[in-house]
Amino acid sequence: MAAGGGNLITLVAALIGVGVVAQILSDRFRVPSVVFLLASGVILGPEVLGVVGPDTFGNALSAIVGLSVAIIVFEGAFHLRIDRLREAPTATFKLVTVGAVIAFVGTTAVVHYALDVGWLVSSLIGALLVATGPTVIAPILEVVPVRNRVGTALETEGIVNDVTAAILAVVIFEAIIEDVRAPGELFALFTQRLGTGIVVGLAVAGIVFYALKYVDLSPGNAPQNARLLVLGGALVAYGAADAVATEAGIAAVATAGIVLGNVDVPYEEEITDFKGDVTLIVLSFVFIALAALLQFEYLLGLGLGGLIVAAVVALVIRPLLVFVSTQGDRFTRQERLFMSFVGPRGIIPASVATLFAVEFRAEGMPTEANVLVGTVFLVIFLTVAFEAGLARQIAEFLDVIPMRIIIIGSGNVGRTLARRLEDRGENVVLIEQDVNTVEKARNAGLTVHHGDGTDTEVLRSAGAENAKIVATTTGDDDVNLLVAQLAESKFSPDTILARVNNPDNVDAFEDLGVRAISAVDATAMAFDDYIERPSLVNWMSEIGHEGEVQEIEVTSEELVGKSVSEIGPKLPPRCLIALVSRNGETIVPDGSCTLEHGDRITFIGDTESVMEALSFAHPEE
Repeated sequence: MAAGGGNLITLVAALIGVGVVAQILSDRFRVPSVVFLLASGVILGPEVLGVVGPDTFGNALSAIVGLSVAIIVFEGAFHLRIDRLREAPTATFKLVTVGAVIAFVGTTAVVHYALDVGWLVSSLIGALLVATGPTVIAPILEVVPVRNRVGTALETEGIVNDVTAAILAVVIFEAIIEDVRAPGELFALFTQRLGTGIVVGLAVAGIVFYALKYVDLSPGNAPQNARLLVLGGALVAYGAADAVATEAGIAAVATAGIVLGNVDVPYEEEITDFKGDVTLIVLSFVFIALAALLQFEYLLGLGLGGLIVAAVVALVIRPLLVFVSTQGDRFTRQERLFMSFVGPRGIIPASVATLFAVEFRAEGMPTEANVLVGTVFLVIFLTVAFEAGLARQIAEFLDVIPMRIIIIGSGNVGRTLARRLEDRGENVVLIEQDVNTVEKARNAGLTVHHGDGTDTEVLRSAGAENAKIVATTTGDDDVNLLVAQLAESKFSPDTILARVNNPDNVDAFEDLGVRAISAVDATAMAFDDYIERPSLVNWMSEIGHEGEVQEIEVTSEELVGKSVSEIGPKLPPRCLIALVSRNGETIVPDGSCTLEHGDRITFIGDTESVMEALSFAHPEE
């Protein structure tokens, strides 16, 4: 029996509330939110408290899940930037092409043989389990600040595969329902569903874009109306396409999302923030509801075969596709291992599998429904528990988290420095005592610990024990000096930097072995550079975006004992060795300069080339 109207409203509100709490706990304990969402669903489900069961939502379940999937897929597609794909490393393209094919074929085969399931149902499960998805990858990357190249690859893989896996699964599902077997009929079915979705998605995207760009949406409340128009467009695209051709709605919202995400629409920032909040609520509700609907008998019914499928998917197929896709790219072995063992499945496989299971049962196919839901959720449970739940521990074990930098003071100087360092992929934590300044820094997307930077316990809680660099940037020299003394005596980081506001205090800092940055001298030097070296200053202002300068210690056999003229041809284009430092002396090297172990060399060039040079020169980093 379905719950009564009042009870159902109360239940939905409660599930959303639990989902919000799960998100807060995720931020508090630095554990991906999907772990708490799944656990909440199991506790509320029929196997524990019994608050939510298979009949709780009655006949509305299919519609609820369908619309939720539409919002989630649209959100992922909206963030799929074509220009970002063009700029992404080669490995990213391989992950969403070669890697996706390996995942699909490998998973289909292991499901078929391990569970003795027909090829079409196996391929349906295989298609769904291709998707990692931004809804599980993004929370992991929030608590595991890996290098940009790793984060970009995982995020792009999740977004692209989320969409393509859902569309492929829809086509295979329709083939099963309509008993289509011949290759020609399968292709026709694929073309029909995908074509319908693309046409409807393009039409809706065109209408929404025209309304956003050329219609006055109300001078006083245009941003809100723009947000509602985009959300309404996503739902209309899903419903209209589904009405024309069953299950074509996912392709439609994916198309509309990609188009609107890659055109210049007004109020894009407000739309993105709003969609993110809506998706977060929908995601929390649906993930908990779907986990609660799962009965353990589905998992137990799979037996040893189910465990074999989950193990092969996580421990064989995933590492295989990652290592094949990243072969020859600039990922280190540790980064490739991290990507191999952090690929949890999430909301798209869960929600689409549940949606299909409901329709399988309606078609009198309960066996297929149970195998589909059981296999997909077993893989989700195990990968979320071990890969998402232990992601930070895996990253720390493999040493793929960039060096931690602690900055005391999140004023203008501290925030600007933090943004520049984060743009280069460093793991930065700010410490700030003023509540308003903390809020401003957090609104800028920076990680901030609220507390007094002169308190040893505050420094420790921010991670100073693992920090390689501590920089104190406040406007108070006494505070900066005290922080520098504490950092040196209690934590011994590799480098301590301090802002000195009064030039007369520089000696006091340097007597402690602290690298002092005089605000007065730095400002005067900047003026001098603009006057005498304007071209260099203009180029330096783009560091981290177009241009880059990086320094590294010589430890690799690729460099030791080699002259600059020998190394030059091996470096990427538009990159050169600008400086060599040895025994406290820094020189501009000529071609005959031979590098020694422990030298420090400075690469200069465009961003991508310098990053490649760093991987070549110091592959263990």
